[in-house]
Amino acid sequence: MVWEAVPNFSDGTDPALLDRLGTGPAVLDAHADADHDRCVVTMVEARLDRLAAAVFRRVALAVERIDLRAHSGVHPRVGAADVVPLVPLAGAPMDRTVAAARGLGERIWRELRVPVFFYAEAADGRRLADIRAGRVAPDLGGAAHPTAGAVCVGARRPLVAYNVVFAGLPLAAGRQVAAAMRELPGVQALAFVLPGGRTQVSMNLTRPDETAVPDAYARACELAGSRGAPELVGLCPAASAGPGCDGGLLEARIAGLVGRRGAAVARGELARRLAAEGRFLCDLATGPETVLEGAERAAALRGLLRGAGLATPDLEALLYAAVQGLRGAVPATTQARFRGRVQVLDRWLARGDL
Repeated sequence: MVWEAVPNFSDGTDPALLDRLGTGPAVLDAHADADHDRCVVTMVEARLDRLAAAVFRRVALAVERIDLRAHSGVHPRVGAADVVPLVPLAGAPMDRTVAAARGLGERIWRELRVPVFFYAEAADGRRLADIRAGRVAPDLGGAAHPTAGAVCVGARRPLVAYNVVFAGLPLAAGRQVAAAMRELPGVQALAFVLPGGRTQVSMNLTRPDETAVPDAYARACELAGSRGAPELVGLCPAASAGPGCDGGLLEARIAGLVGRRGAAVARGELARRLAAEGRFLCDLATGPETVLEGAERAAALRGLLRGAGLATPDLEALLYAAVQGLRGAVPATTQARFRGRVQVLDRWLARGDL
């Protein structure tokens, strides 16, 4: 079982702080945006307690270093550590995720004295929009912290944060595009003005199996009457990827993390090979044949690690989640063309051998 965390911090401009928030053995990605004054960090672990502890350390750092009174980004927020979701992957149970989210929220309030709102599955489906609009009171604590505000802690399914930026589109037209996008299944959308005469349609695709990135991008461009610049915020499940997602595939980054961890403890040629495989997987593009190759190379990492005595249950759990997700993203037409290769992957997933 594997879990993901995607904490959102209300700073996108302080290089020293962003470096501390966005590095570490569990970090897959850190996406900072100066216009939003926001940083989105993606983390993953096979042990939920270890992930929650790593998230807490970053929340504590944000509370110490970020002063909301000096915040000027366009993105709505309630806190320095604004949104902290835990996400089950690869069959991990939601009930354990909810329990961990509530435990994390309790620790934040107990040790940092920052009020906590629970949301999504951790609060019977409560929406972030209701929290930001002031329609609910904190679940833990009362008045907002004077500099750090409050924190929203939740448990949710995977989503894709995705923007399309249009040059020369008036804000009113951008808001019309966002309103129409909200009619698609699982799409949350807002429009923001950016410097340089640009308008950003900012979306959360909360059901990416129903409205994937290619669908969202095509529809937004159709509504705007022009081709916008796509931007992935954080990472995207490989099966939902599209324009702007090259190098941002969640499962490929997980496999890349395994390569990086293996390289850190290996020696000589093996360390160099593991590091190179990790870089290849982190940069993996979205083409179907490329994704198939990524699944194969992720699966092959286990043999390298086992042969050197470096495999651990945690690394193998991460690799299984990576291979499963990449294999699931291979479209039927590609499966038909490369049936033998796909069958080898399926045997690996079923029996654990390659």
